[in-house]
Amino acid sequence: MHKERGILSRYDLQKPMNRIIYGVMVLVITLMALSMLYPIAVTFFNGLKTNVEVNSFPPHLLPESMQWQNYDKGWNYVKLPLFLRNTLFIFAGNMLVTVVVLGLSSFSLSRLNVPFKRGIYVFFLVTLFIPPTTYIIPNFINLKDLGLLNTFQAFWLSAGANAFYLLLLKSFFDNLSQDLFEAARMDGASEWKSFYRIALPLSVPIFSTLAIFVFSTSWNEWFWPSLVMHGDNKIPLSTAVYNYIINVRRLDTNIKFAILSMVMIPPIVVFFVFQKFIMRGIQLGGVKG
Repeated sequence: MHKERGILSRYDLQKPMNRIIYGVMVLVITLMALSMLYPIAVTFFNGLKTNVEVNSFPPHLLPESMQWQNYDKGWNYVKLPLFLRNTLFIFAGNMLVTVVVLGLSSFSLSRLNVPFKRGIYVFFLVTLFIPPTTYIIPNFINLKDLGLLNTFQAFWLSAGANAFYLLLLKSFFDNLSQDLFEAARMDGASEWKSFYRIALPLSVPIFSTLAIFVFSTSWNEWFWPSLVMHGDNKIPLSTAVYNYIINVRRLDTNIKFAILSMVMIPPIVVFFVFQKFIMRGIQLGGVKG
């Protein structure tokens, strides 16, 4: 089996200075990994402790006895399946809008003779420098005027105006071979057919990467849903966690940690399953000037 050569070969590692530098690099990476894994481990093990043990000082990582019933109490405390369903609805709609609206828009800017194409590209590029907090109130007022408050469409509509995803997709389409589309035109294929028969199948890596980004945003965002959603039937999981777990004082701390541990599991699983698409999609669709 062919193996790719790394930065340092065996011959390079025989030099004392290279060994020292390599050892320092490994040590730094190990410390960074431990610093990221430590909060996850603390959350999980605190969910297995008694409430007295969680609040004891000095704190210790491992529980004296495994309290697995904490997870059963946490599961029954809030309607996690309902909030999870709402989050998945938001993700599914956002992803569909990303594929259809942003996919067609970026394909048009990349492959069609759109008037003022360069100016449109620069316009979307400039919007990336605008702080998101500056258009929270205008977006809220627009959704209120449209009657979209407390609806999933409030998220799906804004998903079609993501400038970063648009430019990422456009850059990816720019790198596709022009010969494929010219051959399709000679065979009588329309631009729409060229998109869904050629461009879309070749865009699986970049759309897979965007799916991870869209899922992460839908899973972690809580502030915007707390503004536009009202009632348990529509709020996503992150907003429910903030409202009914983080801000609740009567709930035991160990039960809070048990619920937070369950909430952490899905995004971790998604990342490990689809992590190969992250770097591949970024490399294929890096935004270029």
